Amino acid sequence: MINLKELEIWFVTGSQDLYGPKVLEQVATNSKEIAAFFNGSAQIPVNVVYKSVMRSPDEITNVCIEANSTKKCIGVITWCHTFSPSKMWINGLKLLNKPMLQLHTQYNRDLPWSEIDMDFMNLNQAAHGDREHGFILTRLRKSRKVVVGYWKEDDVQERIGIWSRAAAAWYDMQGAKLARFGDNMREVAVTEGDKVEAQIKLGLSVNTWPVGDIVKIIDGVSEAQIDKLIEEYNATYEFDKEAMPGGKYHDSVRYQARIEAGIKTFMEAGDFKAFTTTFEDLHGLKQLPGLASQRLMAAGYGFGAEGDWKHAALVRAVKVMGIGLKGGCSFMEDYTYHLDPTTGYKALGSHMLEICPSIADGKAKIEVHPLGIGGKDAPARLVFNTQTGPATCTSLIDMGTRFRMVVHDVECVAPEAKLEKLPVASALWTPMPDLKTGAAAWIYAGGAHHNAFSQAVTAEYIEDFCDMAGIELVQINKNTNISDFKKELKWNDLYYLLSSGVR
Repeated sequence: MINLKELEIWFVTGSQDLYGPKVLEQVATNSKEIAAFFNGSAQIPVNVVYKSVMRSPDEITNVCIEANSTKKCIGVITWCHTFSPSKMWINGLKLLNKPMLQLHTQYNRDLPWSEIDMDFMNLNQAAHGDREHGFILTRLRKSRKVVVGYWKEDDVQERIGIWSRAAAAWYDMQGAKLARFGDNMREVAVTEGDKVEAQIKLGLSVNTWPVGDIVKIIDGVSEAQIDKLIEEYNATYEFDKEAMPGGKYHDSVRYQARIEAGIKTFMEAGDFKAFTTTFEDLHGLKQLPGLASQRLMAAGYGFGAEGDWKHAALVRAVKVMGIGLKGGCSFMEDYTYHLDPTTGYKALGSHMLEICPSIADGKAKIEVHPLGIGGKDAPARLVFNTQTGPATCTSLIDMGTRFRMVVHDVECVAPEAKLEKLPVASALWTPMPDLKTGAAAWIYAGGAHHNAFSQAVTAEYIEDFCDMAGIELVQINKNTNISDFKKELKWNDLYYLLSSGVR
């Protein structure tokens, strides 16, 4: 995974020469203090770097060009301490290609009621300076996040932190490479998509490698490498009796360790950030990668089953957003329902094997069971239940003319009884606002049966990411009404038709 502290957000303050050197010195002093405060905030995981006060079109253009060309700069925060005429900003903002946040705050929290004079008024003009700034950003159709409030408030720091994490995920996706081992599951529609458009729109490169290429690497993994991973498994997980050394299925566990080591070698050598597999193309493999895929997800790689490259990329992005936060992220699938009205409608999320242990409630257990499809040996996998509490299910789909992101708020709950015979990891949740409404909205929106499930990342992170990517977002939450939701989808169709123009 990437180190967020190696990334930078630039703090750029707007003013002008009209106020004279004394006022500009004070503007700079105050701006440095705010930038330093944000840089020390536990809620903002990247470095916040102060840039000098902008007083002219040339200064603004130069800082925007510099931001574009500085790789570790992942975004820019602007704030107008005084009035900053917006025509000065036009050329720079037209050139700026990094994510942007418009901070609407002021240095002082309170008005000095008995002492306020025109000098104070001239110095502290963000109330209308940021409105001038907001106009030109809107006039230029410049996507940005607007955060309003006193800069020391937790809410302000939290929202900047969310945006900076989304910016880190967007930065991570630019030029990211995704490896598909085999192709898509045959005849499945939603896991397909336009990979050329994905590279144009999202910066993501998706290519396929024959399974035989990875099998050569897997077969070349040494017994010493496998032994080392088995030691790690012993220290990290519980073992089913038959999966333990000397047990009936321990060789299956060792084979998954072999797969893990082989895929990781391939991923590191090619600088890949995500991968897919499919049970319909396992030529040369003895098992479908189960425990191996789970472990690699836990290490930060994106993963998609059945060739689903869009959700492999999305899992990686959501993992980057959630670095260091409580709760994990996993590839997930809506599998089956509990439809008892007396105890409440619920959805059981799972997959054949590949659920990331970062979302486990306690210690995961290694078990080996027949897969039932694919015609291969019984694979080892981690089995566990998921922590309770709020979560999001997010899906990225190709609508033909655009990409659409669907994010659904859910509440994870404990199973009503032990899932003693379920041989896979699972999560049980109540969709918001309820299963009937939530599932209907998801289906109307065309959401996939796969999703990126997270207990760390809320819908606001996804919204910020979609703004940066310039892609459609639809949200399903406690306020969702099907009639209004259907209208929103129709309005979106019209908006994207008109805004995209002739292509």
